[in-house]
Amino acid sequence: MVTVSDSKVTWLTQDAYDRLKNELDELIANRPVIAAKINASREEGDLKENGGYHAAREEQGQQEARIRHLQELLRSAKVGEAPKDDGIAEPGMVLTVRYDGDDDEETFLLATREEGGSGSLEVYSPDSPLGKALLGAKENESREYQLPNGKTQKVTLIKAVPYSPEAAMSEG
Repeated sequence: MVTVSDSKVTWLTQDAYDRLKNELDELIANRPVIAAKINASREEGDLKENGGYHAAREEQGQQEARIRHLQELLRSAKVGEAPKDDGIAEPGMVLTVRYDGDDDEETFLLATREEGGSGSLEVYSPDSPLGKALLGAKENESREYQLPNGKTQKVTLIKAVPYSPEAAMSEG
């Protein structure tokens, strides 16, 4: 359930590809249900005051937008293996970090939010300031990145391991 966005190409594990493909198939199969709701609501009379009709149209719009998004994502997806367990921070890795001045550690998945899966694990984008700072870092290496307030934050990579759904479920 991990993706790595590189320009317009999205890297997906086989699990993530299958999960998104199943969602797309379900949404497409559900199209007649939404159309039937709209038709049933339309027959109730005045469309200006017909909340059911407008709700069904809104639902249809959201569903069609999701279908288009998934079709584009899957069309440009490259299915591959999870990253190597080499202790180097890269998309698809679960990173444990310690911020300078803080004794607590934080663990998160470095990946795009949508493909981060459904565990309780936080997901940080490789394009975020923290994500960019950590890309390519080795375990016990410190990096710095700029905070929104303009200050610089130092962070040390404690551990980097490949993402697995089991690991995500046990976090938190």
